[in-house]
Amino acid sequence: MGWIQPYSLVRYRGMIQDMLGNEFYVGAYKEGNLWRTNKYMDVSQYPMGSSPDMCVWERRLLYCVSVPGQSSWTEPSCEMDPNRGMDWSSQNREKRHRMDGEDADSMDLVPGDEIKSSPITKKIREAGFLSPSPECRDSRTASSSSSMSAFQYLDKDNIPCLVKIYDSPESELKLNDVFEFIGVLTFDSEPEVEKDENDELSNGFYDDALVHLPPNKVPRLHCLIHRKLAVHDFLQGSPIMEVNYRRSLWIAALIFYLPMPHFVKEIREALFRHLTAVLGNDEVAAHFMLLHLLSKVHTRVDDVAVGKLSLNLVGLSKESVSVFGTRLSQAVKNLLPFTQCIPLALEYLNTASLAPKKDYEANRLIPGVLQLPEGSHLMVDETQLESGSLSSIGIENIKLLKNLMDFQKVEYDFQYYKMEMAADVQLLIFSEGKSNIIPADVVVPFQPSSLESSEIPVAEALKAWRWYLATVRSLQHSIGSEMQKVVEDDLVAARQADRSLGSRDFSRWLTMARLVFSSFGETSLPLEHWQMVKELERLRREKLK
Repeated sequence: MGWIQPYSLVRYRGMIQDMLGNEFYVGAYKEGNLWRTNKYMDVSQYPMGSSPDMCVWERRLLYCVSVPGQSSWTEPSCEMDPNRGMDWSSQNREKRHRMDGEDADSMDLVPGDEIKSSPITKKIREAGFLSPSPECRDSRTASSSSSMSAFQYLDKDNIPCLVKIYDSPESELKLNDVFEFIGVLTFDSEPEVEKDENDELSNGFYDDALVHLPPNKVPRLHCLIHRKLAVHDFLQGSPIMEVNYRRSLWIAALIFYLPMPHFVKEIREALFRHLTAVLGNDEVAAHFMLLHLLSKVHTRVDDVAVGKLSLNLVGLSKESVSVFGTRLSQAVKNLLPFTQCIPLALEYLNTASLAPKKDYEANRLIPGVLQLPEGSHLMVDETQLESGSLSSIGIENIKLLKNLMDFQKVEYDFQYYKMEMAADVQLLIFSEGKSNIIPADVVVPFQPSSLESSEIPVAEALKAWRWYLATVRSLQHSIGSEMQKVVEDDLVAARQADRSLGSRDFSRWLTMARLVFSSFGETSLPLEHWQMVKELERLRREKLK
């Protein structure tokens, strides 16, 4: 933060961790014959006096943080001069001095007949809350420097940010969504000056949650434009820069849901070989790992999250996890934008805060480990668990993990009540035996045949695999009427052969079928891929015996 000048135009990417409601502010006021505005500012440039000609507007307040578990390869490059902003304090003081004698600029000058008192202004006046301060602090605002030709980034500082949203529907921004904001940054390196006790509007503002978010610690970003980010937005370039022209056509086709399976198959095979090497040449585990990485919640039917495919690799000890678990963790971090890993140790369960919790004194939502954005990957190491007693916190944390595993929902604790929030998190569990604490959709015995470390993939291959995973996950899918009859007959036959099979097993097979044909770039289920699903299930059940 030290090298970014205040009042610069910046680009900030972050997750909406808390929504602090709306803030009322004097948006426009009249000084003599001139109307001035405080929009996109923390404080007024000029004394507002006690003029009755004021318009009270409102803006939304969002507390944003760096995306939990964000992989380093997603960070945008930034080559700004670190010495560029070192002397901003002295420059700012000079600007304040000059502005005392300057006329209002074009941003501040608005014809009087264009300023209309809004309904909310009348409501505030009637309620008796509008009592403007006779004085205001020195100006903290200056126009953006004309010499700035590019946006500056906040991502590298890994700091929270209070984003102020103007003129945007509430439905556009939701908790845990990842957004990119472009706006004017304000950041005070000096402690906040003492406010006027007679300023009722200011007092009402500072008594709220923002009193716990001082501007010298949490920068403010006055948002001009914003957009929700998807996984594709974190990819640094596409494979079309490293492959031939024909493969570039494949990328274009994928984007418009018209895949060319031949080229998809090439990248799929390369990624499968990489996962097989990472998993010690265990091809069955590699197949299920690929399907797991492609899974996502694409719809919900009652409490069922359709499309999820959590994976439990069993047969792992602490020693083998230190080898293969570390390899796989690094491989996943290289492929996915958001990854987290938690040790399911007794001490961790009894002390960790997995669920977000509301703090009414600070009027803040305290983050929890499971407050994750859509598309996150969570690895759980159950080999760390030893015998002992779970506290009430530990029992609650187990329930939270199981709820996330079964229903893709996380309970947020508001003290007086709890609220379930929908999630879309891929879960991978390492354990010695089948996990009974957080049972997964698929249990696969891990049986490596090689301890040799896998080769480090080249940058071009990693870019292609990232694009493959991000794009194939969003492909449309369907099952034709003829294949529906084939699938139904096979399910009936399987049920007759094994009465232990139930609806959950058949639902998992259908999910695997969709993931298999999507992994080849197909949008409908062919017979050969359904046969592949049945063979994978047969191999998995054989390994379980």
